[in-house]
Amino acid sequence: MTEFEQNLSRLAQGEGRQALQKLQRGIEREALRILPQGALARDPHPEVLGSALTNKWITTDFSESLLELITGVNDNVDQLLAELGDVHHFVSERIDGQYLWPQSMPCFIDHHEDVPIAQYGDSHVGRMKTLYREGLKRRYGAKMQSIAGVHFNFSLPKALWKGLKGSDSQEVISDGYFHLIRNFRHQAWVLPYLFGASPTLCPSFLEGRDVPFEFDTLPSGLLTLPYATSLRMSDLGYTNSEQANLQIRYNSVDQYVADLKRAITLPSAQFAKLGIEQEGQLLQLNANILQIENELYSAIRPKRTTHSGETPSDALARAGVEYIEVRTLDVNPFEPLGIGRDQILLLDLFLLDCALLPSPCWTDACQEQTQRNFETVVIEGRKPGLLLEAGCGEQIGLAQWLQQSFDRWSKIADVIDGLNGDTQYQDALTLWRPAIAEPEHTLSGRLMAEHRQLDNPAMALAKAHNVNLLARDYATLSEGRLQDEVSQSLQRQRQLEQQQTGTFEAYLKHYFQG
Repeated sequence: MTEFEQNLSRLAQGEGRQALQKLQRGIEREALRILPQGALARDPHPEVLGSALTNKWITTDFSESLLELITGVNDNVDQLLAELGDVHHFVSERIDGQYLWPQSMPCFIDHHEDVPIAQYGDSHVGRMKTLYREGLKRRYGAKMQSIAGVHFNFSLPKALWKGLKGSDSQEVISDGYFHLIRNFRHQAWVLPYLFGASPTLCPSFLEGRDVPFEFDTLPSGLLTLPYATSLRMSDLGYTNSEQANLQIRYNSVDQYVADLKRAITLPSAQFAKLGIEQEGQLLQLNANILQIENELYSAIRPKRTTHSGETPSDALARAGVEYIEVRTLDVNPFEPLGIGRDQILLLDLFLLDCALLPSPCWTDACQEQTQRNFETVVIEGRKPGLLLEAGCGEQIGLAQWLQQSFDRWSKIADVIDGLNGDTQYQDALTLWRPAIAEPEHTLSGRLMAEHRQLDNPAMALAKAHNVNLLARDYATLSEGRLQDEVSQSLQRQRQLEQQQTGTFEAYLKHYFQG
């Protein structure tokens, strides 16, 4: 019996088996606001949506135009999606005829200056958030920061960790999450292969950039690579060459925190050339490789809810890992909410698989191999007969590797479906199984088929999704509750601004010194 089978048997037969029905999930969906003709909406974040600084359901990411719609934590997939749908419905009714762009790669953007940087008011924390984004713009360009994604937050109940590891101490739980993260990194290519949905991009996105690829031009004028799955996750999307040698390790909380703290103190000659201040105006938070820890571009992050003024690494050092954040998901253009129910079920299976498989320590060689596999799949994942690195100089076919994963996922699905008395997890596997051998069944394959039929499928999808969202009824959150949060968030921001003390410079100094 393999270690995976032993761990699954331990869960299926032990006291923690009921915890498999209580997996905790949360979703953060990003979406650009666009005008009816398809251009970027450049107006400020609508006040009718509340304060982007303090509204717990509706905020912004890099830009005033880039919404981020957030759910709470839920152990029921249908209730989770209902909450996300309620927030989408509320927003769609209040953005004055605008649409939500249904793809990860941005719509046509003529110039970097056309992207309005997110504003969070005059409090110290609000000014710091905006200044951080000013730094991102100067470092990477506003167009890159306009890319949207879906973040999937996931945690396992304590009872499951006890059933699997024999203890639910925080030390054991944190070690378990890092175990999961190492396996996730090893297999991270699976998600852009199945769920990657950014095989095209607008030529305006590449303006002024040196591009190492020869693109095909579609009849719509969009650019594509023949077998691409997720250009968002390639070097054309979220990229930071300065971070390439940081070598963040994922073996323990202490090691990860130490590496992260080291990373945010390393100076960058490239970013120093941009300057810190000009004519009395701050241009970026600092000239280090990372301004703050959130600038680290990572496929997955260990997380702990932070206290006010606390950095993510300090929160982890204080209380260990609380949950993980999966950051590799493109916006699903075929789903009004940007993610489908079947995707969430597959993510459950994938992440449980990562918790059950053996997990060797993370090394530089691991980092290099997993990164090469990931880069191969985002650029040419749908290429027939594609080979990936299996370690020790060996290669394995993508389809063969994915088939092995589906076989394990099916065993996990049998256990959970047996507990639930249904077949929802097996049904999700059945839906996606054809994609193992037939890349046209992946999201990127389906989207390319749409491009062969329509000049601009994104606009057609945006309009169809808008009709869907406006027609929804509130299911979990009432309109009154969401409206109350709008009013209360605006009041919370005013209170922050009225009650703050000291100078902004002193606030920044305290934040970075801890």
